[in-house]
Amino acid sequence: MTLRYTGGLIQAAAPTVNSSSAKGVWLLSQALPYRAAGTWPVPAVTIVQTFLASGTWTAPTGVTEVEYLVVAGGGGGGAYGGGGGAGGFRTGTGLSVTAGTDYTITVGGGGAGTSSLARASSGNDSVFSTITSAGGGGAGSYSNPSNAAVSTGGNGGSGGGGSGSESVTPGPGGSGNTPSVNPSQGSNGGTGLVGTGIIAGGGGGGASAVGGNASLTAPNMKGGDGGAGTASSISGASVTYAGGGGGAGDQRNTPQTGGTGGSGGGGKGGDNTTSPAYQGVSGTANTGGGGGGGAYNGSAVQTGGTGGSGIVVLKYLAPLTTTIFTFKSTAKWVAPAGAISVDYLVVAGGGGAGGGGGGGGGAGGFRTGTGLSITAGTEYTITVGAGGVGRAAGGSPGASSGNNSVFSTITSAGGGNGGWDPPQVGANGGSGGGGTYGSPGRAGGTGNTPSTNPSQGSDGGAGAGNTVNNTTGGGGGGASAAGQTAPSTTVAGNGGNGTASSISGSSVTYAGGGGGGAWNGTGGTGGTGGGGNGRGTAALAGVSGTANTGGGGGAGGFGTPENYSDGGAGGSGIVILKVNY
Repeated sequence: MTLRYTGGLIQAAAPTVNSSSAKGVWLLSQALPYRAAGTWPVPAVTIVQTFLASGTWTAPTGVTEVEYLVVAGGGGGGAYGGGGGAGGFRTGTGLSVTAGTDYTITVGGGGAGTSSLARASSGNDSVFSTITSAGGGGAGSYSNPSNAAVSTGGNGGSGGGGSGSESVTPGPGGSGNTPSVNPSQGSNGGTGLVGTGIIAGGGGGGASAVGGNASLTAPNMKGGDGGAGTASSISGASVTYAGGGGGAGDQRNTPQTGGTGGSGGGGKGGDNTTSPAYQGVSGTANTGGGGGGGAYNGSAVQTGGTGGSGIVVLKYLAPLTTTIFTFKSTAKWVAPAGAISVDYLVVAGGGGAGGGGGGGGGAGGFRTGTGLSITAGTEYTITVGAGGVGRAAGGSPGASSGNNSVFSTITSAGGGNGGWDPPQVGANGGSGGGGTYGSPGRAGGTGNTPSTNPSQGSDGGAGAGNTVNNTTGGGGGGASAAGQTAPSTTVAGNGGNGTASSISGSSVTYAGGGGGGAWNGTGGTGGTGGGGNGRGTAALAGVSGTANTGGGGGAGGFGTPENYSDGGAGGSGIVILKVNY
């Protein structure tokens, strides 16, 4: 009989097993020893996460490297000037990350366009780990008398376009790829134009091409075109980013056309066809496109367009055994191949607390469940709600409720804010905010609003007292218990307790209510699950709810002589998914 090796073909050499390969045909009994030794390859799935705003990414278990796209905010368009430079465009593979580590992700905003005769604002940087993409350079604006600091485009990821000026020397474009990286993150801006009765702006640089110079040659008398951007398929579809803004055309004598925006979100330069007329078109959001330059309409200089905000996209292979994905900020997530459902935890942002002697903030709504159907390959927007602000000691702004967190069909409501002086009830929400003093004490807000089953939260507690120098606020509601009504005019109510979840692999408690504040008394304690403590001393602000727990803020203290202190902010929410294949 012919010799046959395990997993091999007849007379084949014995195969090698490692973490990525086990070629051949195997019996389960033959594979089990390798599985037990940890040397059997584990299938992996591709995950794509997109960040449209700054936030946090938690590297999942088993993930050691990522592919990335980091695009910064585009520069603003000039006044009677150039187009804004595109935000820096950086992409690559094999960037090392550490599983379980939280990485701060910064998505740069676009620079503001200008209507004054000053250089427009540059865009803001986008950052992930060791990768920083520089904001696009702001465009130059018309200057009279000539002022190079105004008419020259700013340096940046891509340079802003220069403007014309009352000079024999037009404004040059700014330098791209500043600071220098390899591969280059962008290109130079184009030069403006000075001619007899004609002033036009250069185009902003783009990721893959320089901005065009303004042109006086018929029939193409126009502002410079924005430089073209660069396409990326990291998201699963080819999308072009980081196009430069078009320079403005001169409208005084023979009207010139504004330059076209570069492919990848660059805004068109102003002319009599843009809307509003003569204004530069803003760069497209989350492309890093530069804003178009604003034109002169014969009587006034019009505003340049704002640069488009940036974007960060991460793509990585996660072992099929890695099923838990944690979202601490808003992002887009593509369900991996083979996924059929998720178990989920969705916690909203906690409510902000009242100022001195006010009510504690209610916890963000807490919703959890299993077997929620998803569609593999579908991109889902995951919204993580921010906490509400606490009432400022000066009275403005007042406290606000937390913001909703959302995944698919599941929405958890933001926690209700605590009441404050003059006497107010607590606001309704996922859990209700605590009420403040009054005769009788003002009621806490209603939790589980809007109503869900199971309940997403509890009511806030009422305040107490209406006597000079002695009043107290009620505690904010928590996921598993109502906020405490203030026991007396010297003791504020405690926040309601939150609820524990083990979806992350360990037991963590979320959505505790904030403690009430006191006037010359004792502040309430925050509920378990991130609720902030209330205060009873005027010099101390209420404690904010813990980030990514949905805890309500603790109310501030109040003393004699009358001296308010700030209420604590609510803690931000969180979304955790456990994927079922």
